[in-house]
Amino acid sequence: MNPAEIDALVASAQAAKAAGQPISSLMADGSVEAAPGAARAPQLADFEQAMLSPTEVPIGMLLDLTLPVSIELGRTSMMVQEILRLGRGSVIQLDRLAGEPIDIYVGERRFAEGEVVVLGEHFGVRITRVLANPGAAGTANAA
Repeated sequence: MNPAEIDALVASAQAAKAAGQPISSLMADGSVEAAPGAARAPQLADFEQAMLSPTEVPIGMLLDLTLPVSIELGRTSMMVQEILRLGRGSVIQLDRLAGEPIDIYVGERRFAEGEVVVLGEHFGVRITRVLANPGAAGTANAA
């Protein structure tokens, strides 16, 4: 189906609704179905019913989903002229004190708090508290 055919089908469905005619009687070309039980192309009503049916998604389908995890050590605001003066070796002071928990975001929602740990040559985060209501403490873009 091309966009013009889709627009025509939607327009005919809206016209049928306005006239009190069931949408399921519309054909793909906008005409009314002639014989019940005759072979027909999928109709707008078929899609409406499939989209509106209260089906649940099995949890197993969600387990393969990939979500971004971000760790926020702290924040600060700087004027553009200060940012332009930054270079190698510059230190940026953040709004957190040493030893304060860091924020862990899943997507754009605050999910947990943790502490920085060193694993060999890599940094890591040990989760110290999972929030009961993720995102309740405010959502923000993670750094």
